[in-house]
Amino acid sequence: MSAPETPTPISPAPAFDRAELLPAVVQDAETGRVLMLGYMNRESYERTLDEGVAWFYSRSRRRLWQKGETSGNILRVRSVKLDCDGDTILVQADPAGPTCHTNAPSCFFTTIQERDGAPAAHVSPPAAAPPPAAGPSSAASEAEALWQTIRGRLAERPEGSYIAKLADGGAERIAKKVGEEAVEVAIAATKGDRDELIYEMADLWFHSYVLLAHSGLSPDDIWAELARRRA
Repeated sequence: MSAPETPTPISPAPAFDRAELLPAVVQDAETGRVLMLGYMNRESYERTLDEGVAWFYSRSRRRLWQKGETSGNILRVRSVKLDCDGDTILVQADPAGPTCHTNAPSCFFTTIQERDGAPAAHVSPPAAAPPPAAGPSSAASEAEALWQTIRGRLAERPEGSYIAKLADGGAERIAKKVGEEAVEVAIAATKGDRDELIYEMADLWFHSYVLLAHSGLSPDDIWAELARRRA
C-alpha cells in the first residue's frame, strides 16, 4: 500500500490579489458548528489577525465592521485557516453570545431539505436570552487584551500585520490615522447615528492605543494625567 501523498503547501497569504473580497466561514471552535458566513477584505483580515476578534467587510454598508460591535456578541478568534486555493477563509472562534442578528446561536437555522430528501418546513430561530451587558471588569479586560496585542505586534512586526504596517510608516502615519478617525467620530456624533458612533469610536481608540505604544507611552500615563486634573 503506497503512502498517502503529502499535500502541496500553499502560500500563507489569502488571494486578495485575485479578489477584493473573500468569503469567510466562521465555525464554533468548541462544537464545530458553522455560525455564519461573512466577507473579508485585506484590512478586515489583518485586523482579525491583529486583534483576535472577527472583522468583516459589509457589502451593503461598504465599510469594515466588527462582529458584535453593537450587540457585544463578538467572536474571539482561536485560529484562522485558508483553503487549498487561498480564496476562502475559515475562522474558528469562541462566540460571546448568539451569532445571528435574530438572536439565534447560528445564522444557519432554516432547514430546506433533510438527508433523506424530504423537504422540511421553515424553522424559526430559537429564542435566546440577551447577553449580559459588559461591566467595568470585562471592559478593562478587553482594553488590556487589546493593549498587549498591540505591544506584541509592534515588538514582533509579523508579516501581514495591520499594526506593523502602521508602525512602518512612523509616528506621522499613525497620527494621521488618529486624526482621520477623530473626524469620523465627530461626523457620526453630529449625525446622531448610534451604531456608526460606536464603530468610529472603536476605531479611534484602537489607533490611539497604537500611537501610545509607538510613542513609548501606555494608557496608565493617560489615566494618571486625568487623575491629576481631577485632583
